[in-house]
This record gives sequence, C-alpha cells and structure tokens, in this order.
Amino acid sequence: MRRHVLAAAFGLACSFGAAQAQQAQEPISLRGMGSFHVGGKLVEISGRPVKDVVFTPGGTPARVDPNGTYQTGQMYVQYFLPQNEKGSVPLLLWHGGGMTGVNYETTPDGRQGWLEFFLRKGWSVYNSDAVERGRSGWAMYPDVIPGEPLFLTTANPFERFRIGANGGFDADPAKRKYLPGSQFPAEGYDNFVKQIVPRWTSTDQMIIDAYIAEVDKVCPCVISFHSQSGQFGFKVAQARPDKVKALIAVEPAGIGDPAKAAALKDIPVLMVFGDYIEQDARWPTIRKTATDFGDKITAAGGSVDVVNLPAVGITGNSHMLMMDKNNLAVAQLIQDWLAKKGLTK
Repeated sequence: MRRHVLAAAFGLACSFGAAQAQQAQEPISLRGMGSFHVGGKLVEISGRPVKDVVFTPGGTPARVDPNGTYQTGQMYVQYFLPQNEKGSVPLLLWHGGGMTGVNYETTPDGRQGWLEFFLRKGWSVYNSDAVERGRSGWAMYPDVIPGEPLFLTTANPFERFRIGANGGFDADPAKRKYLPGSQFPAEGYDNFVKQIVPRWTSTDQMIIDAYIAEVDKVCPCVISFHSQSGQFGFKVAQARPDKVKALIAVEPAGIGDPAKAAALKDIPVLMVFGDYIEQDARWPTIRKTATDFGDKITAAGGSVDVVNLPAVGITGNSHMLMMDKNNLAVAQLIQDWLAKKGLTK
C-alpha cells in the first residue's frame, strides 16, 4: 500500500537555525572533483554541400566539408567527492525538460542549491546535463535528431511551473502576480529563465541510453530526478535494478513501464509533490499518473512513499522545488528519508 508520509515519520526539522547557517559557511573538503562524458554513438552524414567558412571577422576562409562521421548522443557529468563521505552510495541528480544541471547548483537568487546541500551532508554528487542540453551539446537536425527544438518564452514557466497566477505574468517584475504564499524567489525569476535551453521531444531514447551509461559507470547509486526525468529515472532503474538503491521522484512528469513495475520492487521510491496542484489544469492528472504507477510498484511488493508537501507543513512550493526559498527544508526531508532507508553511514 502506498503511504502518504507525515513529517514526523522522517524527523523533519523545518527550521534549521544557527547550526544550519554555520554549516553553510564551513569549508567543503573534497577528496576529488571532475567531469566526464558518457554514452553516445557515431553517425555518418552525407549529401551536404561543402562550404567556405570565415570563422573570425577578417580571417581567411576555410573549406569545411560537413560530410563524415560525427560523435552524437553523449552526456556531460560533473562530480564532487567529499572527504568525509556519509552517503553509502553516490547520489545522481537529473534535471527536467528544457533545463540543465544548473538547476541544482545555486538558486536563481543566489542561495545554496541541492548540489551543495547534499555534498555538505557527505554525499558524492554526480550532476549531469542530459543529451542535447548544456555541455552535452546537440547534434544536427533533422539528420540526427528528428524534428526541431522547442524554445520557451520568458512568460511560459511562470504559470506552467505553478509560480504565478493565471495571466499574472508581466514584463515589469513589479507587476507580476505570484500565487499566494509562493516560495519561489520573485527576485530571481528573470535570472531563472536564463537557465532555460532549447529541447527536443524526440530524444528520449538517446537520453535514456546516456543515463544507462552513467549508471553503468558510477553505480550502485541513488537517483534523484525531476519533472521530464520521471520517465528516465524509472525506466533506467527498470533496466538496471541491481545498480539502483533508491529513487527520489521530484514531481515526476513521466513514469516507467507499468508492465515492468515489478522490476522496481526492491528499490525504495520517494515521490515528492509541491503546492497549488489542485488548482492547476494539468498537475492533478500528472500526479495521479505518477502515484498510480507507484501503486503498481507497491502491488508488486515494492515500497513507495508519497509526500505532498502541504500535508506535512511545507507550503508554497512551485514545480521548481530545488529553487524555492524553502528548498533546504525539502532537501532535508529527502535526506531524512535516505537515512531512514539505511543509505547513510
């Protein structure tokens, strides 16, 4: 049976006080950090015209033949390894659609992000840019990636990510109407939309393949995934159930294969949902799809905990939980759950 978890069951402390503030100022001691690319394949391109290209104004033209072999579908991963490791396995952070790993680094208004929070808690953290995002780069389209990229206006996330009221966006920040009690940092909204990058709807399998390559290289591990990465997190765990020790689904907008729910029966799952869902046009259905999938995992003998944050006293959260002003309270809830599951030292 799926359980709606109470804060008390996790020992959640919504107020961090002086000790948390002091911790945030202490130096971070690392035994290593770095990055790598994983996944991808070679693709042959032919039939394109040869061009003379001037790479620098006033420079000498260079002949460029675009026909040949290209490296495509690779994924960039950056990692931070704490000196005093307290997570029993590494923690992988996977972002949502139209985003990159920047989501987890620092909040748009300059506060501590989840990457730093979990690193300070002693987790080895692996933060990635999915295929065709950020430092992973994208391939030629439609030759390699079918279709065209999608771009978001600055107004689009305001309502769709449950940050502001319907019709509440205005080019003038002073005139924007946020949802009552919203924890999204209003002063950081314009900085937030600078993080948005083009995305495709036709690269799902490429992304899944790259995430599987990351899991094969890094894991056993815990995977925390957000929004679009819902289907990636669940499907990759279904493909590699022996390598995944826990799944943290932060407002998953997609699910795994329901016919293969039993593959997740030995992997504890935490689902976390924010505020304002009931008054949104899409999110009640999205949440139900996710929790119904959780019920299938439970019916197969698995363990799924569902946290609706307002029900445990954490209110005002947008879809971008890792950026909200109470982002560390949400992170602490996840940390407490991981400890309860025996995944901390």
